[in-house]
Amino acid sequence: MSAGTDKLAVTVTEVVPLNELVTRFKFERTDGGLLPTFSGGAHTVVEMKDGDITRLNPYSLMSDPMDQRAYTISVRRDDVGRGGSLFMHREVTPGTEMVISNPVNLFALDLRAKKHLMIAGGIGITPFLAQIKELNALGGRFELHYAARNKGLASYAEELSTAHPNHVNLYYDDDKQFIDLENLLDGQPLGTHIYICGPKGMIEWVKGKAAELGWPREAVHYEEFLAPQPGKPFEVRLERSGKTIQVGEHESLLEAIERAGVDAPYLCRGGACGQCETDVVESDGRFLHRDHWLTDAEKASGKKIMPCVSRFEGDTLVLDR
Repeated sequence: MSAGTDKLAVTVTEVVPLNELVTRFKFERTDGGLLPTFSGGAHTVVEMKDGDITRLNPYSLMSDPMDQRAYTISVRRDDVGRGGSLFMHREVTPGTEMVISNPVNLFALDLRAKKHLMIAGGIGITPFLAQIKELNALGGRFELHYAARNKGLASYAEELSTAHPNHVNLYYDDDKQFIDLENLLDGQPLGTHIYICGPKGMIEWVKGKAAELGWPREAVHYEEFLAPQPGKPFEVRLERSGKTIQVGEHESLLEAIERAGVDAPYLCRGGACGQCETDVVESDGRFLHRDHWLTDAEKASGKKIMPCVSRFEGDTLVLDR
């Protein structure tokens, strides 16, 4: 998928504040038709027309994957981010017409697993809501461990624990409740797969402990969408397009390329899928690599960049676009 294709015109039909940071949004097709089905773990990219700036942010779909009447997402407000979450919280109301992408899944359940062990932190709970609905329909076995700062910020905790009292475990940092990860991972039956969604520190912690205990890499799944970070403006020459563009302080390189009318493929816009990987033709300066995709060797080579989340500081940057 890339800008200009695979889009859905939708209308916001519900806006529900869940707590001081998180709000839920419900989308229905503007033409009254049915939305595509999806699988648990999928996300959609939401377009936000913020004045002269178009922001495109990925959000996990949390509704029933088989319910084609509506999609729901939850957005955590980030007061120091680039403005996408603030736009959703401040500007989007019932009746707002928006454009979203068709669902894309980079965090799908492996349905060959005998059991699904889910570990969520904060707003990372959202993809698991759809996955649990999918497993319920299939009769799959799951166990959820959900950590949040406190009960007030644990979105959907009460709903989940009421519906699945024997499968949901809650932990609140303020109450000094923490996941006993080593015992949790060490006690799982053969054929279990791990799924992690939450802050970077949590993801690295679980991945590291799983590797230490000998879990096969293919049985450990994770999702973290990195938000592009602001930085110093810089100039880029797009060799094939013959265009020179300026990347603003609060704009990603991918957004600047799109603003110039150059098509750039993407799936996640968060440094995880590899779809927007771009070859560097020439550079004189320093790359600020922030993705999960490129290897350390590729980052050190200065020959590739992920324009969705990475930046550049220096005099010259020429890309194969």
